[in-house]
Amino acid sequence: MEQDESRKLGNFGEKIACKHLENKGYKILGRNYSKILDCKLRGEIDIIAEKDKIVRFIEVKSQKTPGRAGSFLPEDRVDSRKKKQLLKLAQFWLAENNFPCDSGWQIDVISVKIDFENKKAKIRHFENAVF
Repeated sequence: MEQDESRKLGNFGEKIACKHLENKGYKILGRNYSKILDCKLRGEIDIIAEKDKIVRFIEVKSQKTPGRAGSFLPEDRVDSRKKKQLLKLAQFWLAENNFPCDSGWQIDVISVKIDFENKKAKIRHFENAVF
């Protein structure tokens, strides 16, 4: 998949994830928060939302279906490097927005499998997936 097509898929998956979260009572605080980490490496948090006084930093992974046989699930692409990056970014955001680090917060992952042919999406929300 070309990078531009991949970015479009990711943006579409994030829109679906935001709508899903809003329907579940989450308040969207921000999208695409990015920061330069470790020299020139840029990191990004896709969605920042709040529900029940808990700030959620949400990584969205999208995939077109039907996928290739034996392909990974979207959520499998959140590896240990990405998890460390998300933890750093969450701490930066909390500091920049004057939230105490000991306030309620967590990192979630949302998997979006998009079936363009049938105009359907399967969403899986993994709460507190990174710690």
